[in-house]
Amino acid sequence: MIYIRIYFLILLCGTVFALPQKAMAEDIVQFHTTNIQLLRGNNYELGKPQRTTITLEHANSWLYGDTFGFLDFIYSDGSNSTYYGEISPRLSLSKITEKSVSYGIIKDILLSTTFEKARGQGPQYLYGGAIDFNLPGFKFFKTNAYVHDSTQLDGKTWQITLSWNHPFNIGGAKFLAEGFADLQGHEGTSNSNQLLVPRFLFDVGHALGTTENKLWAGIEYQYWHNKFGVDGVTEFAPQAQLKWIF
Repeated sequence: MIYIRIYFLILLCGTVFALPQKAMAEDIVQFHTTNIQLLRGNNYELGKPQRTTITLEHANSWLYGDTFGFLDFIYSDGSNSTYYGEISPRLSLSKITEKSVSYGIIKDILLSTTFEKARGQGPQYLYGGAIDFNLPGFKFFKTNAYVHDSTQLDGKTWQITLSWNHPFNIGGAKFLAEGFADLQGHEGTSNSNQLLVPRFLFDVGHALGTTENKLWAGIEYQYWHNKFGVDGVTEFAPQAQLKWIF
């Protein structure tokens, strides 16, 4: 396991410390966005049924890939607070080779990693590959195929992670359909589980005639079969959401 962790850290950090001359002439960070989200929902399983979540989320595109990360601060009614975070750096074959690998609806091929950590639990390491697609109407549609290695469970398993962002208009109003899905196999004592989180948001700023793509409001729905790998625990949890992009 120690060799896997060393490989993971090298893949995460290696290019940061030894950028070639190309980096001297170009901006390393090509795009970045940060937002804060407020969510309030109920009907949660494995804990208090009502909770409030504050999420800080960041995404960027840089010279040799991209990075996505978030940190959840979770406040369950009548219980102690907790946190959960992920960071997911990826390396783009198109950017590294300076040759486009796009073909048809395939936009790019990447090496992908993720580091996950919850309060009071050991970290989880994910590493593998990714394909980004160029689909009509989508700002992005990303697929990641990982080896999933939890430090608290024996063995390893697989995980498929999908994420998407689809803006659209109805009658002059601006909307956004986005979200993600995690499909994970059996690992140690943990059962296979499937998490699906779609969001449907309305551009409040645009509707009020102020700055658009800044303040969004809507609903996030969380479906989690075998939540946390616990057999027979399935969660159906709607959440009201506010999202402010810096």
